[in-house]
Amino acid sequence: MKINEIGEFGLIGRIAREVEQLVPTGWEGIGDDCAVIPSGDDHSLLVTTDLLVENVHFLRDRITARELGAKSLAVNLSDVAAMGGRPIATFLSIGLPSDTVEVEWCDAFFDGYRSFGVPLLGGDTTSSPEGIVINITVLGTAENRHIKRRNAARAGDIIAVTGPLGDSAGGLQCLLHPLPADADTEALIRRHHAPRPHLAEGEWLGARPDVHAMMDVSDGVASDLLHILRASSLAAAVDVRRLPLSPLLLKMADRCGWDAHRLALTGGEDYVLLLTADRERFARLQQDFQAQFGRTLHPIGECMPGQPTIQYRGSEGTFTGFNHF
Repeated sequence: MKINEIGEFGLIGRIAREVEQLVPTGWEGIGDDCAVIPSGDDHSLLVTTDLLVENVHFLRDRITARELGAKSLAVNLSDVAAMGGRPIATFLSIGLPSDTVEVEWCDAFFDGYRSFGVPLLGGDTTSSPEGIVINITVLGTAENRHIKRRNAARAGDIIAVTGPLGDSAGGLQCLLHPLPADADTEALIRRHHAPRPHLAEGEWLGARPDVHAMMDVSDGVASDLLHILRASSLAAAVDVRRLPLSPLLLKMADRCGWDAHRLALTGGEDYVLLLTADRERFARLQQDFQAQFGRTLHPIGECMPGQPTIQYRGSEGTFTGFNHF
């Protein structure tokens, strides 16, 4: 049986079953955005790691070294935000083709990497026979009562996101199907190359008891919401008409004939936060979020009893998020 027959998450599930007996009591391993390791009576360490491979996650000739350094760390910081934590340290391992990467490229990469102000404490460097390979581990910290997990959603919860969806996917479309360079295409490409991890939002939402489950949008809502539903044994309905789409994405979709809603649901790499929250307290949560951040917390659906499936209202389409295999 080939890996592409079971897919990325089928492979992860097989690995998790093989190693679950090795996880110490009280520790939490595979299954959330971060591992959770107890640290004192009321806090835990959050640990996450992510891998970026040239020509899979990025095109070296289309992204600057500084942008790549920042994005490589941003996607890991987003995992800590997704569990309500605060990042405190990072480790970097990087494989570089020594005959094609210049020292100045490395300087710019680390300039981007340190732009978030989170310490780099170590890692490893090695030569790579072909493309650039980047692996980052981030340590975070959180009060135990503030940690948000995928398995905490409840029937009746409102499903919401902390920002627009689909801009990163639109930027990727601009890269894969080159369009005339102008302000609009360049702006979408920047949103693909320079995601903003919602760190302040994640820590703030983590402290809210009316927020139940949370994760970040890395593979698209169509895929990521299913992780919450499977962990929480729930179904959901998403109203496609309520997806937050930026004016720029709508403009480019009209210009290029894209399906903006499909990009928003399946494209991924927006790194906004996807959460479920108490229905009765959602209006207050939304008001407080607006007051704290000056932006809208966008409701897009609701959780329901049932098998882990998503019903899409306002569309007859079917939607599937990104799968590496």
